[in-house]
Amino acid sequence: MTGFLENFSLGCQVALTANNLLYCFIGVLVGTLIGVLPGIGPAGAISLLLPITYGINPASAIIMLAGIYYGAQYGGSTTSILVNIPGESTSVVTCLDGYQMAREGRAGPALGIAAFGSFIAGTIGTVILMLVAQPLSEFGLKFGPPEYFSLMVLALTILTYFSSGSMVKAIIMAVLGLSLSQIGIDLVTGRVRFTFGITNLEDGVGLVPLVMGLFGVGEILINLEESAGVEIFKAKIKGLLPNLKDWTDSIGAIIRGTFLGFFLGIFPGGGAIISTFISYALEKKLSKHPEKFGTGVIEGVAGPESANNAATSGAFIPLFTLGIPFNVITALLLGALMIHGLQPGPFLIKQHPDIFWGTIVSMYVGNVMLLILNLPLIGLWVKLLKIPYRILSPFLLLFCIVGSYTLNNSTFDVLVMLIFGIVGYLFKKFEYELAPLVLAFVLGPMFENSLRQSLILSGGGLSIFITRPISILCLVIALLILLSSIFLRKRRQIIAKMG
Repeated sequence: MTGFLENFSLGCQVALTANNLLYCFIGVLVGTLIGVLPGIGPAGAISLLLPITYGINPASAIIMLAGIYYGAQYGGSTTSILVNIPGESTSVVTCLDGYQMAREGRAGPALGIAAFGSFIAGTIGTVILMLVAQPLSEFGLKFGPPEYFSLMVLALTILTYFSSGSMVKAIIMAVLGLSLSQIGIDLVTGRVRFTFGITNLEDGVGLVPLVMGLFGVGEILINLEESAGVEIFKAKIKGLLPNLKDWTDSIGAIIRGTFLGFFLGIFPGGGAIISTFISYALEKKLSKHPEKFGTGVIEGVAGPESANNAATSGAFIPLFTLGIPFNVITALLLGALMIHGLQPGPFLIKQHPDIFWGTIVSMYVGNVMLLILNLPLIGLWVKLLKIPYRILSPFLLLFCIVGSYTLNNSTFDVLVMLIFGIVGYLFKKFEYELAPLVLAFVLGPMFENSLRQSLILSGGGLSIFITRPISILCLVIALLILLSSIFLRKRRQIIAKMG
């Protein structure tokens, strides 16, 4: 207990400095704004801001980027409730009852319970993260190269399995990401690989130009094509504080959504998205009036909004304890840490406790800031929603170009970003998900090194992967997931033929 209090005190010393409080505020403010504006998303925002973090210390960088991540979950509910368009993919379910509440003149309580539910879930999720991260990091010390290799195989398999589109397309994207990560100089042999004589590629494809292209330029192009006039809720928003009945109806949903979201957020794939759907289905199942769901019941807002915020806390568990990101956002955070010369994993908490505990405490502070920010600024967010995307897009594109160029003062990085912008646009058009590509790209070097180290340890034999308990368990689960997907596809084909 004494050690825990000492660590928490260290986190307070880091997070509560004026500098880090400012970065935390910037992060949650940008995150909320990104959540409110449909189509950009936290991945795009973090991609855009990665170059800025080069000039600041690692703790401040991660505090700000983490603030964008969980802040976007708050902002997404505003758009879902007022416009019936999810500002974030994790706020899709909120549209079902949130917008109906707004049409009935109860936009205020819907927005209020979304903010309070998010605050409660985010705070509880942070407490659980703080309690379980250190024991799990000690367990992570048992992981050697074979275990890391098998865990990464499992992570990529689950991510492709939970992709919303074709699993074949998801696997193609993961393979493409792994291939891109191999470009450059082989650290073992010193040979140049896959550069096709382009000297600028000898250091590999940069993470920042790649993600800024895919999530920045690509999203700008797709949103310019799809943007159309949307109907914004025009009635005066009042009564943001939920009444006693609202709280009575919602508190159970908030608690259930919190724990459900946190534990689903730990697993690879779209934990935050899946948790909102499961939370909504659970509340409907437990409700005494399930037929009213979809007509404007407050539990349909409280549960999913709590689940998606708690899931963001859960997503930090594998990042901090094992050094393996299980979604795109944590993959970008991993990239940010590695850019600063830090390797997330079991040793991060021991070697850099200031960064770990400072980030944890900043999440408490950030949740308070978000609660204070969201309720009074709803009128401002409504006005921002009225700005046409064709006006916003040139500024976003300029930001992408400047960010890519200042990274290395290289026009080649700008060219790479623009190429991946077009590629990202085409992938979106043809329904290829970007998450497996980015995650595989970030994990690629670790994936290769773990495989090589394992083969060196075993003298070139593959038996090392099946003779170690954790490794074989991960591989068996990955195999079962692949087989289940094949079985389900065959089953659907048989049903379709019979029908």
